[in-house]
Amino acid sequence: MISLRPSGFDELGLQRALSDRMLPLLVAAMAFLAALATAGWFGSAALARHWQQGAAASLTVQVPQPSDAAVQAGQTRLASVLAALGRAPGVASAHALSEQELGDLLKPWLGQGADRMAIPIPAVVAVRLSDSGADPAVLSRLLAAAAPGTLVEDQGLWVRRLAVLARSLQACAGLALVLVAAVAAAVIAVATRAGLSRRREAIEIVHGLGATDFYIAGRFAARATLLAAAGAAGGALVALPVLLALARMAAPFAGGAGISDTLQDALGALPGPLWLFLPILPLSAAVIGFVTAQGTVRRWLRRLP
Repeated sequence: MISLRPSGFDELGLQRALSDRMLPLLVAAMAFLAALATAGWFGSAALARHWQQGAAASLTVQVPQPSDAAVQAGQTRLASVLAALGRAPGVASAHALSEQELGDLLKPWLGQGADRMAIPIPAVVAVRLSDSGADPAVLSRLLAAAAPGTLVEDQGLWVRRLAVLARSLQACAGLALVLVAAVAAAVIAVATRAGLSRRREAIEIVHGLGATDFYIAGRFAARATLLAAAGAAGGALVALPVLLALARMAAPFAGGAGISDTLQDALGALPGPLWLFLPILPLSAAVIGFVTAQGTVRRWLRRLP
């Protein structure tokens, strides 16, 4: 059967009804915001995981009167605590802060005179645990037996606060992603309705000649799908250098000194799941465009006489 319809013939005038300028630009903006929201989701999860692992594997030990004699004769209280930490299971390292290090820690609160204080201050020992599941209560009892009055400060409170912060940031990013998808659907629906109004006469003629609702809605949906996918692809490409710049700024907070200028290191700065999400953006926009255009056109056609 020979078709008399030329290839690429646009009997509904969809190229004029759905502009290839405004709609892709708006969808690109939505895709850009979606990429930023998703990066916030993965980034906050990665930072919180790094901070939690660091806090859960560290303890701070305070030893009052560190120079006094300990329970065991011939040792100071500080030396006795360090020896007990060396024998304790699950302790990777224990470092007693020097007077200079203590002064540097106190300067933000006490000013330049922190290293000349006349009042005695306890010795501080920074402890790194080889097993984050080690029980601080057991370690506290062991140190109290070696030097009564020794205090072990657990980081569990900060770990819980970091977990709450991470969940809050992820909830905000998820809400932003849902809002961006809703706005994109609304933009496509408005553009489709405007296109239907501009081509009302042509649609009524084609519909009166026997064109089904399925055919007309399919043509609009195909056009909206193409424009939405193209716009989302452009938005994802524009978002990529911005995400790389944000990853460079966030590198020190994740324990890194920064990202080198090589392309391989710069691309490796982004979380792995984000690389999987960026190609999904055009596909997601295409699905939103197809479903929205189909529903909008079918509702409009049902009101035709």
